[in-house]
Amino acid sequence: MSSKRPKSKEARKIKGKDKKKENNSATADEGASEPDHPDYIFPLVLTSATQELFGCRADEDLTGENPYKLLKKEDIIKDMKTRASVSDFSPIKQLVLDYPEDELLLVFDSDFTYGQSFYLVLTVEAKENILKPSVQGDDEEQIKHEEEEEEEMIMPKTPESHPWISLGSEQEIEEESVTESRPRLRYKISPLLRRCGAPVCFSDRSALDGKEGFVECPSYQDKSFSIREMERHTAIQASSDTKHSSTQTLWKYPRNMWTQYEFREFSPEEKEHHLRSENLKNFVTSVLIRFEISLQQNHITDVFCDDWTALCEDESALTGKTETQLKEYQSFMDLHFSKEKTISHIHWHPTISGVIAVSMTERLSLEERIDNSTKLLLNPSYILFWNFTDPINPQLQLECPDDVLCFQFCPSDPNIIAGGCMNGQVVLWDISAHVERLQDTRSGGKNISNKLDKNNVTPVVRYCAVSGIENGHKAPITDIQWLPETFELSKLGIPVENPSLVSVQLVTCAPDCCVLFWDLRPPRVVSQSLADVKQKSEEKPLENPHGVPNTFKHLNLTWKPFIRVSLPKIGSSGVYSPLKFSLRDNTVDYPTGDKPPQNREDGEEGCGFAQLRVPSAKQQKPLENISTKLYVGTEDGELVYTDWKMEKDNDSGRLLSTKPIQRFLVHDTLVNTVSRSPFFRDIILTVSSFSFAIWKEGVTSGPILMSACSKMLRTVGHWSLSRPAVFFIGKEDGSIEVWDLLQNSHEPSQSQNISSTAVTCIRTSSISSKQHLLAVSDSLGTLHILQIPWTLRRSSNSERQIVKKYFEKEEERLEYFEKRQIKHEKEKKEMEAEQQRKKTEPVILLKQEEELEAEALKEHEQFLALEKVILKNMGLLTESEDRSDL
Repeated sequence: MSSKRPKSKEARKIKGKDKKKENNSATADEGASEPDHPDYIFPLVLTSATQELFGCRADEDLTGENPYKLLKKEDIIKDMKTRASVSDFSPIKQLVLDYPEDELLLVFDSDFTYGQSFYLVLTVEAKENILKPSVQGDDEEQIKHEEEEEEEMIMPKTPESHPWISLGSEQEIEEESVTESRPRLRYKISPLLRRCGAPVCFSDRSALDGKEGFVECPSYQDKSFSIREMERHTAIQASSDTKHSSTQTLWKYPRNMWTQYEFREFSPEEKEHHLRSENLKNFVTSVLIRFEISLQQNHITDVFCDDWTALCEDESALTGKTETQLKEYQSFMDLHFSKEKTISHIHWHPTISGVIAVSMTERLSLEERIDNSTKLLLNPSYILFWNFTDPINPQLQLECPDDVLCFQFCPSDPNIIAGGCMNGQVVLWDISAHVERLQDTRSGGKNISNKLDKNNVTPVVRYCAVSGIENGHKAPITDIQWLPETFELSKLGIPVENPSLVSVQLVTCAPDCCVLFWDLRPPRVVSQSLADVKQKSEEKPLENPHGVPNTFKHLNLTWKPFIRVSLPKIGSSGVYSPLKFSLRDNTVDYPTGDKPPQNREDGEEGCGFAQLRVPSAKQQKPLENISTKLYVGTEDGELVYTDWKMEKDNDSGRLLSTKPIQRFLVHDTLVNTVSRSPFFRDIILTVSSFSFAIWKEGVTSGPILMSACSKMLRTVGHWSLSRPAVFFIGKEDGSIEVWDLLQNSHEPSQSQNISSTAVTCIRTSSISSKQHLLAVSDSLGTLHILQIPWTLRRSSNSERQIVKKYFEKEEERLEYFEKRQIKHEKEKKEMEAEQQRKKTEPVILLKQEEELEAEALKEHEQFLALEKVILKNMGLLTESEDRSDL
């Protein structure tokens, strides 16, 4: 017989249908390298991870004899949402979504008939034909024709019916079956009537009466019952594995006991007696040496160090990690809102992972903005919210009155967002009504039905309030920051307690030479008459067609700052023009580490900004342990250290700003970054166009680290959130420099090109312990999400201490350099004074030559006498030699 395996009907049918297409394609294009395939299938390349995930491993789960696998539609959609473009089903995303049924057929093509190892059936009719083929009409003739061409063909025969012949199997079945030999017994159990409803009496029992404090009822085998078990019904329930753990103490004899401890203390007389006793002195003297040795060992060696972890770190440091470059994780760009625009600021959502917000601005100069002012009014600016699950469509749009250069989420309520516009206005948004949409997109596929129904229409959120133009900044707002919820400021800039524990104040700066402080709460209203209250209640509420929240209705167009801090120059006339500023993150340092109690009125939930009012100045308690200093970077490359407290003028009574405390001129051009380290509260990074510097608060002699001038302009800088020694610098050519102070301090540890245009903003985020992301935006409006490698996110146990010591040594170097400068200046002044004194002294007459010779001879004789005394004392000169010399 031939060893050729006969083909199945399904394979013959598909092959027969495809032969025509193959012939047509061969005549049309004989040079085609890839085989054509029908329209109702799509060849796929499934990676090993995808095969493992869907249980369709080649030659294991699916073979040539069993090549079919039904995949659930919701599993495929979930995979496309989770892995996005990495998913193997992403090329047929729309075809999968349009498929009417819940299961799709996946076929394993072991012969690579259509060029790949798998193909997916895209129509219901084709799936039914493959699983349950029906041969009718022309198909039967075609299959017949193919069957005639087979070398050996097995004709199916209809089995013939035969009479049943008993071979004794029914007797075995009867013997194995269980039959009831008698009717089943029924019993009825009920308590005695006299005991129903009787009172129950409980009594105490000693734990010693029973065995080990409890009564044990062990099971035993009753030999009077020995029934042969012929059949048994069992059931199995799957459960999680149990884990037994124990301590070093073995509880062999349980007892119902308890023990109460109470410390015993000596009386003052006994303490005095023991301190003066000789036994205590002898004991201290005997153990003093051992105690000092133990202290030295504890100081030299860390006894609590995990040797295994340290060993692992050493091995990794020796062998090294090949993963050092930043990897492209995802990118976002909208063809409508990002066209001809640049990204001015980016910010990760503080509570929802995988959501990031970006602000878009026009790429226009001042003259072009003036010429196209009408066009800009018709095309409003937006802040876009992107999500990793949908890299094409933004999840949310915040409408802005003008281009926004900076914005920040409220630390108390992330649904409140404050932004600074190019026209000098401060804008507030409330996205509380759209939080579920952001959370649903993060969960993966729960809100996909709503998306399809609405045709991916992104909701637009209008701003709640905007400040008045006449009371705000006169230049574009370049930086904005919320004050912590632990304190608030009075009108004099004095920190006071915040009883509501809600962040209600923020700080902005602009190149109009001032820093402004804003308060979100309405001022304390004066008591109104009953007629005014009644009239106000009878007024109809205004219509709100756009659905704008009324959270900050009281601030719209009337909002103005309550503190205006100007920056007058030190030692000369004029003012500084700030661009960036930095406040201390630890603004309140409580000795116990606890926050003050939160006093809120009943019925007030969350951040009730509309219910909060500015408290009376008499009720607020000032706080003393707060730093009111801030660093400000200016347009001229200066770093100014100033205080925001206001002082009253004795003559006019007006509130005036104090002069800055210090001013440093290190950079040549404008300062584009002033950022504090997340690990050290007193370390500040400043970045200018050609250089960057690291400063330490309290060091007045200059920066502790200064970089060399760069050939390419630097545009932005940002600290790493996982490693104290790492920070990132963005450049104008689209590259990012990674600086690691543990490796080099004079050059970056690595440099990587990200975009073809200038980098505008950098922000890091920690999604998990194994995944840290770096968001980088460019001037073309593209947002790049990069994955930080293991070497840049893994911090050693001693890295923070090493970096701290490095900063301390640099501080000592500055102090030593300053002392040397003072010493050199002092020596120079003394030298000049000595030269001046010599010029003014009278001329001294020179001694005679004879007097000089006599003095020299006298000194020589004294030297000879001293030499003889030394030789005599050493025993090298005898008396005879001494006399002979004489």
